[in-house]
Amino acid sequence: MRRWLLILLSLFLCTAVHAEEDINISEIIFEHIGDEYEWHITEWKGKPIAIPLPCIVVENGVKIFTAHHAEEHGYTFNENGKLVNANTGKRPIDLSITKNVLALIMSSLLLLIVVLITARWYKQHDSLEEAPTGLASAMEPLIAMVHEMARENIGPDYRKFSPYLCMAFLWILFNNFLGIMPFFPGGANLTGNIAITLVLALFTFFTVNLNGTKHYYKEIFAPEVPGFLKPIMPVIEVFSAFMKPVSLTIRLFANMLAGHIMILSMVCIIFIVAKYGPLLGSSMTVVSVLFGVFLDALECLVAFIQAYVFTMLSSIYIGLARAHEE
Repeated sequence: MRRWLLILLSLFLCTAVHAEEDINISEIIFEHIGDEYEWHITEWKGKPIAIPLPCIVVENGVKIFTAHHAEEHGYTFNENGKLVNANTGKRPIDLSITKNVLALIMSSLLLLIVVLITARWYKQHDSLEEAPTGLASAMEPLIAMVHEMARENIGPDYRKFSPYLCMAFLWILFNNFLGIMPFFPGGANLTGNIAITLVLALFTFFTVNLNGTKHYYKEIFAPEVPGFLKPIMPVIEVFSAFMKPVSLTIRLFANMLAGHIMILSMVCIIFIVAKYGPLLGSSMTVVSVLFGVFLDALECLVAFIQAYVFTMLSSIYIGLARAHEE
């Protein structure tokens, strides 16, 4: 609630400043959900406060600079906000630590610390004699839930895949919640980035297909179907195998991106109606913030559901690949 009170106060102040300006809503939204070469924190007295991130470019050697000094090194940014050579307009090999990359590093390190602290408690205590406390008490039901999901969907050898499923669930859940936070180190749209969700889906894809049984591949390439379907079914099955990671990618990406866009759209309503007078602007500010609080709570629920669905589908796909002929 404190978060939304601060947002409400800042929006009242911004409404007075921007009432006469034309607001580019799409630019505001895509600036917040897109990747950047700096981490914008806030503005103070009209000046942006941001964390400069290193731009690392491989072109005639390795060049390291910040976004503010890009022109000095012969680079500029194209319409998509990507680094390009100022003379040729071509993109170099870009290894920059962008906002999403930094968020990826920080969230992974933070999750690693959480996991190690939890594991440390179990090493120092007998879980059969005493209930977990502190961080371990919060982690145990989540891990037990994924463990049970793996047992039901995969079968006897589920323990082999439980660590992957637990880390996938916790990593997605962790970054979903960090993406909802409006302040550093949150606010990065990591799971709303299709490149991130694609890599996660590919982990599941290779886990499924590298651990598939003979029966699994027999059902793909030599299924027991009527003769006139034999040339068609392998094509359909192979296509289905490749569509599974695609569906995982798009489901997680689209749901998290849509949540961010809805919340930002509600906030932008305040600036849209500000020019129609203080009465309408103030009333719509209250309405927008109330709807924003509701959408924020809904987004927390969606954050958990999407992590659960991704993990559940991954366990089902692994279980299908581990099936044996009866």
